[in-house]
Amino acid sequence: MLGALLASPALLARPAAIEGLKNRGAEAQPITPEEREQRVERARALMAENHVGAICIAGGTSLDYFSGVRWGNSERLFMMAIPARGEPFFICPAFEEGRAQEQIARRPNLKAAKLFAWQEDESPYALAAKCLRDRGLAAGRLGIEERMPFVFSDGLAKAVPAATVVSATPVTAGCRMIKSPAELALMRLACSVTLQVYEAVWRATHEGMTNRDVSALIDAAYQTTGFRGEAMVEVDEFSALPHGSMQPQRIRSGSIVLMDDGCVAEGYQSDITRMFVVGKPSDKMRRVFDLVRKAQDAALAAARPAVACENVDAAARKVITDGGYGPGFKYFLHRLGHGIGMDGHEWPYLVHGNQLPLASGMTFSDEPGIYIPGEFGIRLEDDMHVTANGAELLTPQSNSLEQPFAA
Repeated sequence: MLGALLASPALLARPAAIEGLKNRGAEAQPITPEEREQRVERARALMAENHVGAICIAGGTSLDYFSGVRWGNSERLFMMAIPARGEPFFICPAFEEGRAQEQIARRPNLKAAKLFAWQEDESPYALAAKCLRDRGLAAGRLGIEERMPFVFSDGLAKAVPAATVVSATPVTAGCRMIKSPAELALMRLACSVTLQVYEAVWRATHEGMTNRDVSALIDAAYQTTGFRGEAMVEVDEFSALPHGSMQPQRIRSGSIVLMDDGCVAEGYQSDITRMFVVGKPSDKMRRVFDLVRKAQDAALAAARPAVACENVDAAARKVITDGGYGPGFKYFLHRLGHGIGMDGHEWPYLVHGNQLPLASGMTFSDEPGIYIPGEFGIRLEDDMHVTANGAELLTPQSNSLEQPFAA
């Protein structure tokens, strides 16, 4: 990573806090073929509810979610179709057929799925249309997954003019928003690893380091744990920019440091922010930290099944506004949180105007913040799971700017 390439030579020797981390890769348990089959059945039920005959998915997260096949998009159509009735099928460039079959053969949940290949001088959309017609799906409502490139969705729509092309999001989000116990276990693991990495890096951070030095420590720590992860690091006034700055930054005595991002466990993400001060924080920093922590608590207390997403945002925002950092988005610049799972940001979103009711099994970031231009920002972010009776964070909350990690 860039941070590692630009790190100080002194960081080539890993600090003891980093070396003390354990490789935890064996703790990540893959999603079973049986669970993927259950996901397809859930999708079929939602297709029936929404009067959709089939959904079409290109490369990306939803393809991985339903099938276990991992495929990036190019200018050539690669697609999985899941009919409301009948077995899924794939459309694939002919020269990629071997690579695709290799992945499909490794997935017992795809044992009945067929793959249809198109040559470079043929239309993939004509082939997809024929497969849909053969299954009685070329008319009626055809769902397109939202991450499918426009060129693919447009080509499909023109190839099946009798079909009404609609969004597949009610189906894909309807499945992915509610996490299974296996998914939650992977998210807890990712969160646990991230918090361990952050704590080790906090212990190794000192005056004179740059933000890129700290990023290099984070890279090294994740490598030690056996997980793929990264984090943005911002110092002092740059912590007031929620997604940071490109400017070089050096840590001084009294500097406030922000670390934000996470890692991936078998496809499942963590997203955690921790703040700390190298040396002694100012009284203002402490006051703002305490206010943000109270806002995080208020959101956690408000989150429970049947409560609207916007009400959870409002609970945190009221604390910050009542504390003198309002109104609205004046200092709390962003929504309270986002859904999280296989994508770092996914549905639904905790923001004013979103009246979708929470449901047990949903997972979100809970990340209130106060950002004071030219001075500093403080954001506290943990991942939150909605339970049958309320909500819980997947990690212990931060204690203070001096002791950001639980004993």
